[in-house]
Amino acid sequence: MSTVPEVARNVPAVLESEFSLVTAVTRLDFLSRRDNHVIDAPNDAADDDDDWAAIKEATTTLDVDEALELLALGEVVARKAHDSRQAGVRAARRGGAEWADIAAALDISPAQAWDEHTAWLDEQGAAAARGDADALDAAAVGQLRELAGPRPAGPRPA
Repeated sequence: MSTVPEVARNVPAVLESEFSLVTAVTRLDFLSRRDNHVIDAPNDAADDDDDWAAIKEATTTLDVDEALELLALGEVVARKAHDSRQAGVRAARRGGAEWADIAAALDISPAQAWDEHTAWLDEQGAAAARGDADALDAAAVGQLRELAGPRPAGPRPA
């Protein structure tokens, strides 16, 4: 049985607002483990007289609602993790990290790290222009562009 409200279950946008990253990961892990530990048949014929045999016969597969919740939670975790990437980049730059250090943490090139960060800043500016209340305002985007500094050497994205 799912713990998500009946009206909004299995919708990433709703789960994203309902669950913190830690809660979403914990629930995702629980559902994944439960689904991965299915016992198809008794392992030993000697278990026939065992009182615990009934437990072995119980399925641990997810029902449809739980399977859909698992999918939606995977999306929520991916979104929240993606959002934390930019927070980490901003904090690292404020702390004095070079793009090479940030790139190493992300397992990409310094130029790619800078490109992704500035593309995110572009998205924030566009979202603010559309009136998105969650987007950074123009002043904040400008400060972050200044903090980003010049683009490190490296090939430009295609």
